[in-house]
Amino acid sequence: MVGNRIMSSDTVFQMDFGKVYELLLNKAVRKGRTKAEVDEVICWLTGYTATELEEARSASVRYGDFFRHSPHPNPNRTLIRGVVCGVRVEEIASPLLREIRYLDKLIDELAKGKPMEKILRK
Repeated sequence: MVGNRIMSSDTVFQMDFGKVYELLLNKAVRKGRTKAEVDEVICWLTGYTATELEEARSASVRYGDFFRHSPHPNPNRTLIRGVVCGVRVEEIASPLLREIRYLDKLIDELAKGKPMEKILRK
């Protein structure tokens, strides 16, 4: 959702990953979290290394493609439950949109001060 507008899945999939990353980072940093924590969450979820994450940020990678090409999606990501944008993440029918919303949920938890071990489902 941007402003009062709900964005379609296709619009979300076409967004530039670097721009979305900055939005996620800013949300977490405003709440006292760090870039290292944001990166750890993203790498945990997707299996990207820190180097691969930085490369994706600086390249023109679409948000949908970032998730489509995740090298090792974490099997524990299915333990992520809860509501993002008024929708329960575990009930999202589109697998790609569900992956994106998993990240939204993790960043929400990070911004709310949840401990990393709980965010990373340890």
